Amino acid sequence: MDIFIPVQKFADWLSFVLLGIQKETVLGGAVNFFVYDSIKILILLFSIIFVVSFLRSYLPPEKTKKLLTNKFQIIGNVLAALIGIITPFCSCSAVPLFIGLVESGVPLGVTFSYLISAPMVNEVAAVMLLGLFGPTIAGIYVASGVIIAIVVGFILGQFKLEHLVEDYVWKIKVNDQVTDINKTFKDRVGEAYQYTIDLIKKVYPYVLVGVAAGALVHGYAPENFLARIAGKSNPFAVPLAVLIGVPLYSNAAGTIPIVKSLIEKGLPIGTSLAFMMSVTALSFPEMIILRKVLKIKLLVIYIAILTLGIIFTGYLFNAIL
Repeated sequence: MDIFIPVQKFADWLSFVLLGIQKETVLGGAVNFFVYDSIKILILLFSIIFVVSFLRSYLPPEKTKKLLTNKFQIIGNVLAALIGIITPFCSCSAVPLFIGLVESGVPLGVTFSYLISAPMVNEVAAVMLLGLFGPTIAGIYVASGVIIAIVVGFILGQFKLEHLVEDYVWKIKVNDQVTDINKTFKDRVGEAYQYTIDLIKKVYPYVLVGVAAGALVHGYAPENFLARIAGKSNPFAVPLAVLIGVPLYSNAAGTIPIVKSLIEKGLPIGTSLAFMMSVTALSFPEMIILRKVLKIKLLVIYIAILTLGIIFTGYLFNAIL
């Protein structure tokens, strides 16, 4: 059962009844998408940040750090990537938990493994791929997403780039280091609520900008264009597919019909999967939101390494299949 059905009904009412926009039009689809995603992400933001901050009042940051930190750091990357698989978040709504992990003292590279895995490996998309293309393709999708998340997170962790996280994040972290075991339940709820409101005020305006950018290209399915310029004969097909996918905004499940159409039109599977990964893990709206947390240099490094990982995966699976 989709818990966001009431949100969708409200978005439909606001867009098509109150505003009177025709449902079949591009404007109607864009407005409906903006209303639905803005409310959905706000609910996710509030819920995730509140729960994380409330639980953190019982769990000192040092314990959280210890859980996802190991003398063999890649173990933390593996755990974070696996956590990302079971959290059903799009790229934008994965950012709050990423912030919470950073503030808890979890190594930056480990948190990036989560940030990449959460939107890239979607359980609904995996099931849909299994039904449409069989276990081989579904397995490739899951394995490649997890491997990219682990490897990219590990590489970023080696660069020691914590100084490129925005200063206000570390200030919050410093203020949260002391955990008072004598606090009442009401105190913890009140502090979690206030923290949540403060952080949403900082992040949500960027969410709205990101969702608005996504709404502009919502419903744009470049199957014919992509199949024409990124066919088997083009050696630059994979990077082109990634470049086309970046401005788009959708979750993994939403891109499956496009991927199916691309494969049916003759686009190699590796190129199609690279396109899907770029849409879900390198979306422009996500980058707008991340900019509130990361300084430009770190954001550019993150985008560059992740892009290279996706392109490598596309070429690899084109060669294998």
